[in-house]
Amino acid sequence: MNPRKIVKKFIPKNLFKTIEPYGHLGESVVFNTINGFPGKKLKVIGVTGTNGKTTTTFMIHRMLHEAGYKVGIMSTVAYGVGDDIRPQIHHMTNVGVPELMKRLKWMKSQGAEWLVLETTSHALAQNRVWGIPYSVAVMTNITHEHLDYHGTFEKYRDAKLKMFKLAAKNKKGLQTGIVNAEDPSAKLFADAVPNALSYGVKDGEIKATDIKSTSTGSKYIAHTPDGQKLNITTHLPGSFNVFNSLAVVGVGLALKLKPEQIEKGIAALKSVEGRMTSIDEGQDFSVVVDFAHTPDSFEKLFKDLRPVVKGKLIVMFGSAGRRDEAKRPIQGELAGKYADEVVITEEDDRDIDGVQIMNEIAAGAEKAGKTREKDLFLVHNRVEAINFAVARAKNKDDTVLLLGKGHEKTIERADGEHPWDEIGTAHHAIRTALK
Repeated sequence: MNPRKIVKKFIPKNLFKTIEPYGHLGESVVFNTINGFPGKKLKVIGVTGTNGKTTTTFMIHRMLHEAGYKVGIMSTVAYGVGDDIRPQIHHMTNVGVPELMKRLKWMKSQGAEWLVLETTSHALAQNRVWGIPYSVAVMTNITHEHLDYHGTFEKYRDAKLKMFKLAAKNKKGLQTGIVNAEDPSAKLFADAVPNALSYGVKDGEIKATDIKSTSTGSKYIAHTPDGQKLNITTHLPGSFNVFNSLAVVGVGLALKLKPEQIEKGIAALKSVEGRMTSIDEGQDFSVVVDFAHTPDSFEKLFKDLRPVVKGKLIVMFGSAGRRDEAKRPIQGELAGKYADEVVITEEDDRDIDGVQIMNEIAAGAEKAGKTREKDLFLVHNRVEAINFAVARAKNKDDTVLLLGKGHEKTIERADGEHPWDEIGTAHHAIRTALK
């Protein structure tokens, strides 16, 4: 068993949560010292937020790579340098300190000068990124998530704010923050750094106009503070990816890239694994895999898709055990409101009763008017649920959304982690349905 889990078993929960950050801080100090502070040899762009972190991280990495930078990436999905991108096998965004040190040293040996680091509230609250010299800090949005760990929204928000404060203290860096102007916490984050750039559609110093969105992406004009107009194309669909790409424009401006480098860099990213990934086996209906697992990401995704789905919208998802319980009925109600059919399943139940979790989600869907065994179905085994959801698509205009797991390579059940491949399972389900 993991030593951390052994310790956690014998220490009261509240006490463990209090002392855990100090344990990680000690670990960070020791391993940074032993390894010669490998992060200090890199210029780091940190990306934090509730939703959009991974996609924004990949966009920034691709933009800098296309511009000729020697740049590394560490994200929920993958890590690497340049085009040498390796899958992230751990069920977490920010790996433990020993593994982090190893990866930083490897990146430096590969010639990396910059690093785009997706950074979670957990890693910041627990001091697991102590010693990382953030030069630029990016905030995508701050909404309802991880309150099971942080306790309150304010503590969750302040954990993310810590990254901006770290960037402000780094006098060798750009001390710059890129902030979503339309987020309620925008001013707090902008005020935390000496240099701030805001972005948005309705508000912001970097503003998108003339937005033309399709099922395969968006095009728009980005207006910069100095009056430039950039023609931005993103091949990632959804209004949220307009916001994500605007954040990337902000990073490009902070690094003083040329307009054409920003335009080319954003357009160069074609996809991110498990983020609005279309599954094609020659079927005449749509199947999409996405990592959306928060109320905010659900609402944005459903609002974008509902107007363009001409047939049935069939949504399959679950909610993790040992995680924020309050979001379950909210997720259910949102799915019930926007989808024609809702299929509820497992999503990392861990040691929590999966039927209980499904019923909590279903209560929200029923509140929105859904009826069990008519347009609301509970199928606990996720493989069976995917097969069931795909089989419900009867017409060419139907769309099946498989949410919550995305890129993840394991699924956590009461007896531990099991191998998982959402995209592969979806492919198999479609092939079976077409027989």
